[in-house]
Amino acid sequence: MRYLTDRKRAVGKGASGTGTEHHWYMTVSAWALVFLVPCFIFIFGSALGKSQAEVIATFSHPFPAIITALTFFVGLRHFAKGAQTMIEDYWQGMTRKIAVLFVQGLSYFLIACVLYALGRMVLIGLAMGA
Repeated sequence: MRYLTDRKRAVGKGASGTGTEHHWYMTVSAWALVFLVPCFIFIFGSALGKSQAEVIATFSHPFPAIITALTFFVGLRHFAKGAQTMIEDYWQGMTRKIAVLFVQGLSYFLIACVLYALGRMVLIGLAMGA
């Protein structure tokens, strides 16, 4: 039988048991966004004000499409985790559960919309180039 003290059981865990994981996820995703957001702004800025065909041609290339997808995926997951933390800190009961489900659902819905739009642009770009 192993003997664990209260301190040994608590090391590496926050009050919820996942505090360390959450902290590292937020730190890593924040650093990823530090590099992704400027790249996305440059790509988006270069396409801003152009015709629909030129925008589709820009985002149908692999690099802009991948940067855009990663920026929105990482950014929206970062948003969802941060919003969940705030909700868990300040709300209680059924309202907390509904709010967390809403934020998670909103995050995944917006990710799906962005990926769908990128997929459509890539397919239209391929059809225009063919």
